[in-house]
Amino acid sequence: MQDSPNRWILAAQCPSRLGTVDVVTRFLKESRCYITEQHSFDDELSGRFFIRTEFRPEAEDFEAEAFLTGFAERAVEFDMNFELTPPGRRMPVVIMVSKADHCLNDLLYRYRTGQLPIEIRAIVSNHPDLASLAEWHGIPYHHFPITPETKFEQEASVEEVIEASGAELVILARYMQVLSSRMCTRLAGRAINIHHSLLPGFKGARPYHQAYEKGVKLVGATAHYINDDLDEGPIITQGVASVSHADYPEDLVAKGRDIECLTLAKAVALHVERRVFLHASRTVVFDR
Repeated sequence: MQDSPNRWILAAQCPSRLGTVDVVTRFLKESRCYITEQHSFDDELSGRFFIRTEFRPEAEDFEAEAFLTGFAERAVEFDMNFELTPPGRRMPVVIMVSKADHCLNDLLYRYRTGQLPIEIRAIVSNHPDLASLAEWHGIPYHHFPITPETKFEQEASVEEVIEASGAELVILARYMQVLSSRMCTRLAGRAINIHHSLLPGFKGARPYHQAYEKGVKLVGATAHYINDDLDEGPIITQGVASVSHADYPEDLVAKGRDIECLTLAKAVALHVERRVFLHASRTVVFDR
C-alpha cells in the first residue's frame, strides 16, 4: 500500500439494490472528494453488496463528523452499514505467540519499519521464551502459562490484556493452543490465525516430515479468522510454494515458515486497510 497523507477509506455493505454505487460516488463528488481507488462486489447468491472506496478530500475544510452525518442520511435508504477510516490510522493490536518466533519476528520488523499500519500494544504467550524479543522492541510481554486445569483462568488473563490495551485486532502468530468456544465467540471477526496448508492434509506432530514422506510438491499457509471449528474459520488469504524431491524435511519446514510469515502479514494488512468483509462463513476480500 502506498502511503498517502490524506487517504481516507469508506467501507460499506448493504442489501443489493439499484443505486448502491451511486449513493457512494455521488456523495463523494458532492463533498468534493476525489476517488483514488474503488472496489465493489455484488453477491448474486446472497443478495448482498460490498464496496470499498479510497478518496482524498479536495476541500480544505473537510470535516469527518460532517461527512459521516451527511452520508448516514443517504445510506439509511439502502440499509447500509459503513465505516470511515482516517489517514494514517494505526490499528491497535495484541499478538499471541508460543515458542516459534518466525511470524512474530516478521510482524515486528514490518511494524518497526512502518510496512504495517498497526500499533502493537502487547505480546501474550504461554511460554517465557520470547520475552527478550519483546523487550528489545519495547513492547509489554505477558507470560501466562496454561494447563488443562488452568485454561479458563489463563484465557481470562489474556482477555484482560486485550481489553486493557484497547486492541481492535488479535494476531495469533503461531499460538499453539486451542482457544475455548467462549474466547472464539468474544474475538469473532477480530482475531486472525495462521497455520500450514498441505495437500494431502497432515495433522498431528511433524506435519512437514509427514509431507516429505509422501513426496508433496507444494507447501502453503492459510490465514483466517478464528471460530469454534479448529483451523476452519473464514479464510482471508493463502500462500503456496513449490517443493521437489531435492527438498528434505528441513527444507520444507523452512519454506513453510517463509510462506506463513508472508501470508500472515498480508492478511493483517488486508484487515487493517479495511479490505476484508466478513460474509457469513466466507469473506469478501478486495486485494491490492
